[in-house]
Amino acid sequence: MNEEKKISWVKQNYVALTTIWIKECTRFLRIWVQTLVPPAITMSLYFVIFGSLIGNRIGQMGGFSYMEFIVPGLIMMSVITSSYSNVSSSFFSAKFQRNIEELLVSPVPTSVIILGYVGGGVARAILIGIMVTMVSLFFVDVQIYSLGIIALTVLLTSTLFATAGLINAVFAKTFDDISVVPTFVLTPLTYLGGVFYSLSLLPEFWQIVSKANPVVYMVNGFRYGFLGVSDVNITLALGLLVGFNVLLFSIAYYLLKTGKGIRS
Repeated sequence: MNEEKKISWVKQNYVALTTIWIKECTRFLRIWVQTLVPPAITMSLYFVIFGSLIGNRIGQMGGFSYMEFIVPGLIMMSVITSSYSNVSSSFFSAKFQRNIEELLVSPVPTSVIILGYVGGGVARAILIGIMVTMVSLFFVDVQIYSLGIIALTVLLTSTLFATAGLINAVFAKTFDDISVVPTFVLTPLTYLGGVFYSLSLLPEFWQIVSKANPVVYMVNGFRYGFLGVSDVNITLALGLLVGFNVLLFSIAYYLLKTGKGIRS
């Protein structure tokens, strides 16, 4: 009997998880012109301006053409912004419309709720990452050094920022609040995360300072998967990604479990 209850519990949670995930995917796919197309267009402009025009003047970076060097960083940039914005806007909308309260009082475990929302953000990030990669093929021949590292880095990074977006949405009180972190935190960290340059070009002091930026490890981990080169230790980069994911998931779990920022 206990075994039957356990199987029933697993099935119920699986149904709940897939339901939330499908709802989140349907949400951004329904308005794909707004959610999927703009990042691809924006990255195309980066490829044209920084890759084709400026890249020809710069020459090589880290032993590769400048275009080859920045492609992994630009893909990662789109993954970071899309995973974060998807969950932050979706969860805050549910919170603003008081729909999230119905989900929180249901018998669905808190971890399943988090995974459902985060899964939607990851799905959107992966789709956009694939689209940006396809766009990059018009500008450069993309090479792959380790497909496993690419997949693992994308999964961990999109999960991390999707969870961070959920935490932002919990604390946000207005729609303007969910744009504060992307504008004043994510954008500076991304542009200073080694997307457009190698850390080896910086003075030693600024190399040390740059390594305090977590985005550096994500970009370099992803670049390692494509080119086989990295400014940081790849094992350390993956370890930090796992650690940050555990930390942010624990914070999100605590916030939802206790109703912080949701219950009045």
